[in-house]
Amino acid sequence: MHLTQELSIDILGKGNIDFCEGEGKNITQLTENKKLDELEKTKFLMTELQEIIEGSFDGILVTDKEANVLLVNQSYVRNTDIQKEELLGHNIRELINPIWMKNSVALLAIEQGRPVSMHHTTRHGKRIIVTGTPLFEENGEIKMVVVNTRDISEIYALKEEVIDARKMEKVYHEQMNLKKVKTGTYGDIIVMNDKMQEVYSLAKKISDFNTTVLITGESGVGKDVLARYIHENSTLRKGKPYIAINCGSIPESLLASELFGYEEGAFTGASKGGKIGLMEAANGGTLMLDEIGEMSLQLQVKVLRALETRTINRVGSTESVPVDIRVVAATNKNLKEMVEKEEFREDLFYRLNVITIDIPPLRERKDEIVPLALGFLNQFNTQYGQCKRLTYAVLEELKKNDWEGNIRQLKNVIENMVVVSNNEYLQVTDLPWIEKIRCIDLSEDAERSFKEIVEDYEKFILEKAKAAYGSSRKIASALKIDQSTVIRKLNKYNIE
Repeated sequence: MHLTQELSIDILGKGNIDFCEGEGKNITQLTENKKLDELEKTKFLMTELQEIIEGSFDGILVTDKEANVLLVNQSYVRNTDIQKEELLGHNIRELINPIWMKNSVALLAIEQGRPVSMHHTTRHGKRIIVTGTPLFEENGEIKMVVVNTRDISEIYALKEEVIDARKMEKVYHEQMNLKKVKTGTYGDIIVMNDKMQEVYSLAKKISDFNTTVLITGESGVGKDVLARYIHENSTLRKGKPYIAINCGSIPESLLASELFGYEEGAFTGASKGGKIGLMEAANGGTLMLDEIGEMSLQLQVKVLRALETRTINRVGSTESVPVDIRVVAATNKNLKEMVEKEEFREDLFYRLNVITIDIPPLRERKDEIVPLALGFLNQFNTQYGQCKRLTYAVLEELKKNDWEGNIRQLKNVIENMVVVSNNEYLQVTDLPWIEKIRCIDLSEDAERSFKEIVEDYEKFILEKAKAAYGSSRKIASALKIDQSTVIRKLNKYNIE
């Protein structure tokens, strides 16, 4: 009885012990499960936080109080041009250098114990704004530093665009003032330069006199424009024919018949009934003989006789036809030197040289480049249905050019940009002479030697220079090499 009773007590005790142990296991399991849930939640929150940090448009970098990098997102890499492997596990001090990172906001924030902001230019020239914000422990010591970055290159670009726009506004305003103050236009002709105002003042003064005029100046300076201006300001000849002929563009064998006309049967191929010449067609008006220096000595005799007698004889006819014309001649050559070399008749030279007007080249009147460019831009926008605008940078680049081809070249450049460029606001890269860098693909040139690649590129440069400048002298000047070298290279590559 006593044994049984004792066993029961043991069993009961064991039962009680087993129950208590099971209950303890359950509580422990619950605690462990709770800890696992909290760990999972923490991991989840960390993952979410990491995604949020990576998704931030701003760059984020975190350092400890010693400036060791703990965390960095991809936006920071993009903004600063510094790769993650250069940052994670490294101290910010390792990046300090005298070229593109002279200091760090993280170090300044640690040193000064307050938020610090600064503008910074990266190693690749990108402009960013960087802010370092220190986080503190309860005891006031710095715990870590959070660095934020933002790319402000676009803001700077917009700022520069605004500055350029204001400069352009000033340019347009100045042009309007110049036209009012200096009476800068004669009809559709833009005249801002003091020398050119003297030229057009003299032209206006002599327009009512029936004397011959010789206009000199480089090709493309506007000799034909000045000749037409003289004609249109003549009280007697305005409204009458104005005929211009380029003596250098017509073969010598045809120039006589073009000037004087011809009778039927005067030569093989002559039109039935004959044809009047340009001198007769200009009767009562003005005949402009452009490039008079290209005329042959034989034809110069006939022109001189026509000017002296005011009559002409058609080719194949002995009958004299009276003509009432004013002759304006133009040339880009030095006729006086040609006379000395017996390449131009002295008597014709003095007959033409009653009044000489010399037009200075565009490089000597650069104050007219901008108004001329704006005038041509307006002309071609209207002609081609465009709405292009010149940026301030383009105007500055236009003023730097020497303009060997003068106004004609400037006009062609503006037309080229209006037609070819896809930009509404024309950029420096739209200028025809700004060649894009020619890329050499070495994988395609694997079979070629270094010498062959260099020669190919040399030929490319010479072809572009030939197209832009024309003569070997101008090419040599532009490329800063000897003219003899240019000629030798052109011959080498069969560039005509």
